Amino acid sequence: MSDSLALSRTLPQATKARKADPTDEPALVKAILIGVALLFFALFLVLPLASVFVTALGKGFAAYWDGLTNDDALSAIRLTVLIAVIAVPLNLVFGVAASWAIARFDFKGKSVLTTLIDLPFSVSPVIAGLTFLLIFGRQGPIWDFLDAHNLKIVFALPGLVLATVFVTFPFVARELIPLMQAQGSEEEEAARVLGASGWQVFTRVTLPKIKWGLLYGVILCNARAMGEFGAVSVVSGHIRGETNTLPLHVEIEYNDYHTVGAFAAASILALLALATLALKLWAERKLAQDKAARREDAVQA
Repeated sequence: MSDSLALSRTLPQATKARKADPTDEPALVKAILIGVALLFFALFLVLPLASVFVTALGKGFAAYWDGLTNDDALSAIRLTVLIAVIAVPLNLVFGVAASWAIARFDFKGKSVLTTLIDLPFSVSPVIAGLTFLLIFGRQGPIWDFLDAHNLKIVFALPGLVLATVFVTFPFVARELIPLMQAQGSEEEEAARVLGASGWQVFTRVTLPKIKWGLLYGVILCNARAMGEFGAVSVVSGHIRGETNTLPLHVEIEYNDYHTVGAFAAASILALLALATLALKLWAERKLAQDKAARREDAVQA
């Protein structure tokens, strides 16, 4: 009886010991999983990225530099940067306002607003661009007004900015909403009780708590803004030197059999992706450190 009782106590402990280590798998299984992951990484990330730079530099650095410094390429680079400079701050303001409202207040339509923020994730960018074309184009309901006042939306900078803002506006909000909900509002409420104004509460209490999450969202938003193709392609009209962004310039150069020029422009986007990845990892590390520091402060308090 005592032996069976001792055995019944030992079995759960052994089971718990086996479950305690989630990596307790045979060496062969680990090797296969790691090998499959590395194979996918090499085939779908490293190889395409390397081919971009190899093809871009295939005819020498002079040809590569010429592909980046011709008039069409420089115009595409300037336009891409200009769109990002306009769209990212707009999304920054919207993201902070939307996340503040959703995380701090209860109001009618809150769930609807939260759902609408995810709309660009579920709608094809091409469909979004087509929607703007149908609204602001010649067949749109407000075309007569726009034409009478000589206002151009589609096939011009405003249309490119609208399309870019639409496809990128969830990034900042979606990063801040869960972060602000997890942090709670106790510190803001305490600041208000002590007489701080709304602006002081935001700049001195809220912003320091969300700064790394905010930076993380801005980094992703900027990368998507500069690399957007589908929605921008529909509303741009593909006018050389006027409405072609860098991704559109890559397509046009490749279709015209200017391989070096196409891959030279693509290398800029690839470098942007690598820089975004590095900044993303840095922001994630800072955000994790900030969360750990706040947990320690809460435990000590």
